[in-house]
Amino acid sequence: MAKETQEEENPNSEYGQPAQFDHNFKGPVKNRGCTDIICCILFLLVIIGYIVVGVLAWIYGDPRDILYARNSTGWFCGVGPNKDRPNLLYFDILKCATSVNVMASVLNGFQCPTTQVCVKECPSDFWAVKIESYLGEKPANVFNPNYCVPSLNLNNSNLSVSEIVQKERCPFMLIPTTPVLGRCFPDITALGNIPLYFANVPGLPASVNDTVALIKNGTGGIINSFNAKDIATRIFADFASSWPWIILGLVIAMLVSLLFLLLLRFTAPVMVWVLIIGVLAAGAYGIWHCAWEYINYKQNSATITTIGFTTNFQSYLEVQETWLAFLIILCIVEGILLLTLIFLRTRILIAIALIQESSKAISYMMSTLLYPVVTFVLLVVCVAYWGATALYLATSGSPTYKVVALNSTMNDCSSIDGTKNCDPLNFTSSDYPNCPSASCIFINYNSTDTFRKNLQYLHIYNVVAFLWCVNFVIALGQCTLAGAFASYYWAFEKPSDIPMFPLFGGFIRSLRYHLGSLAFGALILTLVQIMRLILEYIDQKTRGSQNSCVRFILCCLKCCLWCLEKFIKFINRNAYIMIAIYGKNFCVSAKNAFQLLMRNVIRVVVLDKVTDLLLFFGKLMVVGGVGVLSFFFFSGRIKLPGSSFRSENLNYYWMPIITVALGSYLIAHGFFSVYNMCVDTLFLCFLEDLERNDGSAERPYFMSKGLMKILNKSNKIQKKQKAKD
Repeated sequence: MAKETQEEENPNSEYGQPAQFDHNFKGPVKNRGCTDIICCILFLLVIIGYIVVGVLAWIYGDPRDILYARNSTGWFCGVGPNKDRPNLLYFDILKCATSVNVMASVLNGFQCPTTQVCVKECPSDFWAVKIESYLGEKPANVFNPNYCVPSLNLNNSNLSVSEIVQKERCPFMLIPTTPVLGRCFPDITALGNIPLYFANVPGLPASVNDTVALIKNGTGGIINSFNAKDIATRIFADFASSWPWIILGLVIAMLVSLLFLLLLRFTAPVMVWVLIIGVLAAGAYGIWHCAWEYINYKQNSATITTIGFTTNFQSYLEVQETWLAFLIILCIVEGILLLTLIFLRTRILIAIALIQESSKAISYMMSTLLYPVVTFVLLVVCVAYWGATALYLATSGSPTYKVVALNSTMNDCSSIDGTKNCDPLNFTSSDYPNCPSASCIFINYNSTDTFRKNLQYLHIYNVVAFLWCVNFVIALGQCTLAGAFASYYWAFEKPSDIPMFPLFGGFIRSLRYHLGSLAFGALILTLVQIMRLILEYIDQKTRGSQNSCVRFILCCLKCCLWCLEKFIKFINRNAYIMIAIYGKNFCVSAKNAFQLLMRNVIRVVVLDKVTDLLLFFGKLMVVGGVGVLSFFFFSGRIKLPGSSFRSENLNYYWMPIITVALGSYLIAHGFFSVYNMCVDTLFLCFLEDLERNDGSAERPYFMSKGLMKILNKSNKIQKKQKAKD
């Protein structure tokens, strides 16, 4: 105890001088001015630029290209004139697999060098134009008009069956297909029933098996990758039938999280010591087990030398030297833990008292537990705006159409290499009399205009602005909560001296005076995150040509940047607390917070580890408890009497369980982040209190009686009051 008091009275001057007493200081400073104005202006300009980027993306972009398929003339399926025809049909699906001309290098997405039309329903049966149909039969008796190009009138057409097939005005074959993302793709499971007469159809391989193989090679990968649509439909049905119970599980998680935080006020000492004793007990058991194994293998003639190097790690566990090494390591670790517990017991008691005080502060200001909802809504807005902007940017630009030879095997079509632009509304095949199969097909979006040339920079701007906005929203939440909890600590008589609406007051002060400081801290963190993204991008692009040395260097750089990001978050968090209390700019606040923490570095480490241990235990209890409860319910092991819900009706009962577990974690993280911010704020206020005040009538402590009792301190004014009583 004397050592603790001596450390308080003689702080290390290497990290600055302790805070001086100020009789006017009664908590968060009210008379303050705007801070970091330059960064505030820069942030507002970036926001304005972000809005401009969003408007440009909205003007030039067309997300329908993601939601709907285009036919050969560039019209969307499912909207406009094709409103009743939502699916896209490929006339010759084999060309998606066998295209080897220049067009194959410029086609993207699901575009193939074949005619594509919008249809009401995808074909469900096998059909093909037989050889005898080419001999003078009327096209109206051969083709289904629902699958032909809309401009073709089969009853009044002057084209023969062979000309229609050659110009791809109608498909020469149909196979069972399924709609996937608005496109008719072959039903792989139905290909086993392909008719034998397909071997005699012109344009198909002579073998039915070769035809099936071509179709599978051309579309099998697409079908497999998008086969999740059926799974997604089933999952959606599961959510539709179980959403009330999912919400109930999330409400239970919220109540358990709230109850845990409130009970910490009374159970924190017990829980902390139980966890500490549990760790020591686990270490003691490990020592006993290693000693027992060492004695058992003591008579074994095998040694590390005789075994040598082997990949069979089980062999090392049968050697006494291995267990002796484990025994020595565990004894050293256990000894360090015991010595730490003995010499740092007072600091552990301080951490417990601060945790209890935090629970008490939250009970007086329950509105702080609702603030994560505000942060969540703002983050959802940021993510939604970023996603919408990225989607519109990705689909910006005017469509490009190329002249394509649909039947590239004809010698007269060899001059068409897929590089000439065309207009699908004005294109006629008569412009290419030597190539009847020439068509004008949509390829991609042009990249020659100014907007498209600078599109990559707009994508980068979108990402940078998004990260800055997200970090700013988190900083705003931390500064707001810090202002509210600081108001609680510096209230001498609690709760009577706590100001009205402390959370709202902290929010208004943060926005009115410290927008620039919050943006400054968020910008520093954003720059570090951008460096991590750039490094990850370099790693992905060069992964195939990396040697061991390069991989090691990249791994070290990633680790360093990860540590730097964690350090910046730690500094920012404490800087926001000092900003909320004193109203100074970011750099001064970060310096003062860092020096204050370094003057009390041992207390910082102990409090951080004790708090992390408790919060980890709390999250584990909430997520594990609610997850196990949801498992027993959704798997049918627990049945509620009178409930219409039946687990047998679920396609994948584990999806609601995962949803409840993930939602429980997010809820617990939201509650515990408030609690963690409260602990950190009260801790900094506690350290300032020790440096500013001495317990006299003129400089009384603001800390709780429990903290004063641990530190063997008291306020003289309280002693005088007791003497009078």
